[in-house]
This record gives sequence, C-alpha cells and structure tokens, in this order.
Amino acid sequence: MSRPPEQAAARPRVPRFTRAEHRVHRATATLMAVCVLTAGCLYLPFLAQLVGRRALMVTVHEWSGLLLPVPLLLGLASRALRADLRRLNRFGPHDRRWLRAAVRRRGDRPAGKFNAGQKLYAAWLAGAVLVMLGTGLLMWFTGLAPLVWRTGATFVHDWLALALVLVIAGHVGRAYGDPESRRGMRTGSVDARWAAREHPLWRPEGKSE
Repeated sequence: MSRPPEQAAARPRVPRFTRAEHRVHRATATLMAVCVLTAGCLYLPFLAQLVGRRALMVTVHEWSGLLLPVPLLLGLASRALRADLRRLNRFGPHDRRWLRAAVRRRGDRPAGKFNAGQKLYAAWLAGAVLVMLGTGLLMWFTGLAPLVWRTGATFVHDWLALALVLVIAGHVGRAYGDPESRRGMRTGSVDARWAAREHPLWRPEGKSE
C-alpha cells in the first residue's frame, strides 16, 4: 500500500542539482526540442504541409541549432555545474561493473552521482551536437567549403539527426520511468533512500565518491 502524501514528503531528502544546473538543462532541452520539431517540419511532408512557412522553419531551425551550446557555456560560471561535468567525464572501474550488470540485467549496479549510462549518454550527446553544429554551418554558409563537402555534411547531418531523435527518445523514456530522478532535476533534491539505492557511491554532502 502506498504511503500517504504527508509521509512521503517527510522522507529525508538530499540536494542533487542547483538552480543553475536546472536552468541549463531546461534551456538545452527546449532548444533541442525546437531543433527536432523544426527539422520534422522541413523533412516530413505531412508536417511541412500542415505548418507551411518553410523559410521561417529554416530560420528557426538554424538559430536554435546555433544557440544550442550557449546554455552550457553560460552555465560554466556555476561551480556545481563544472563539478558535475568533471564527474561525467570520469569513467572508473565501478562504471564498467555498472555496464556489465546492465547488459546482463543484474541488480548490482554501483554508481556515483551519475551512472555509466548517464555518462555515455552525456558524452555521445556532446559529440553529436558538435558534429551537428559543424555540418549545419557547412550547409548554411555555402561558401565555407566545396560542393562535395557540403553534400557529405548534409548526409551526416540528416542521419545523425535521426540517431539523435532515437537516443533522446530513449533518454526521455528512461526519465519518465524514474519519477524521483525527474523530481531531482526539477526541485534540486531527491529522496535519500532513492539516492542510496540508485547511486550508492555518491556522497551528497560533498565527500569523495
């Protein structure tokens, strides 16, 4: 039987994300959603006919893509965000154990503040955004490169966009399957028992992981 709301609210909670990190995540997600939606209006005939105004969709798509790295760059002023980026960039033995357990569908998955899956997703997304930005610039500014380069850039941009949509859909699906994780990003804190279960190596009070 589920606990009453007042009992659930009384559970001890630990800080996970700062307001700056929440804003960076929200702004980046918004810009990415605009990129995906406008790309759909440009490439899918039924959406193109429904929305129309192709020139406007092209402009919005281009500028939302150019602005995509800006929230993260501005967020680097936050010490907490820089610390989390270092955590995401650090891959240790426990992360390999987490991946093996995930592949074999086992329950023992040691993780610090971020698990190995989140680290791989963050690294892949960062690389994909840089490639999308570079290929997008070649497509936008036609004088930057010869035609053969622009043709290749278009091919990479289109197929990587499809991969991005699939990977982001998986990320959103996983997030909706874990309400406490979403609550942590939204409110900045998570249930202490959830943290101990999902991220047993994490020390919320700033101790070493």
